[in-house]
Amino acid sequence: MDTFAKYLLTGLICVVALGQFVQVITRYVLQIPVMGLEETMLYPTLWLYIFGAVNASREDTHIRANVLEIAIKSERGHTILAIIGEIISLIVGLWLLSWAWDFTRYAWRVWKESPTLYIPTFYSDVALVVGLGLMMLYTAMHLVRHINVLRGQGAAR
Repeated sequence: MDTFAKYLLTGLICVVALGQFVQVITRYVLQIPVMGLEETMLYPTLWLYIFGAVNASREDTHIRANVLEIAIKSERGHTILAIIGEIISLIVGLWLLSWAWDFTRYAWRVWKESPTLYIPTFYSDVALVVGLGLMMLYTAMHLVRHINVLRGQGAAR
């Protein structure tokens, strides 16, 4: 999974960078803007953003402001705090996932298209439900890992 995520994110970054490069060269150097390039760049940019968040969730590297970790001195206390954080993340994330699912169903029913190229916006709208679903999966995996550490069955990471 690490290799797939690495190549997917690298590919999306390259596509977005190339699109921005073409946009700058054609618009500002050649004075010939490419019609619809902004529309097409929306899709890889949005998927890059969502999959970047999924990757941070997979690696458990989201930015956190764990002020309580300063006050808690024991490793057991840190693990309990991590479990509480993962449970809260799961509750909020599943709530947001239900909203994303409702939005995805709406996007499927309405089937909007982009204004210039008539590309269905569903292909960018569905990124939210896919990304949140994967993030909740990884959050649940981290929760299980922390619980196993607390029970003495796993190593802290």
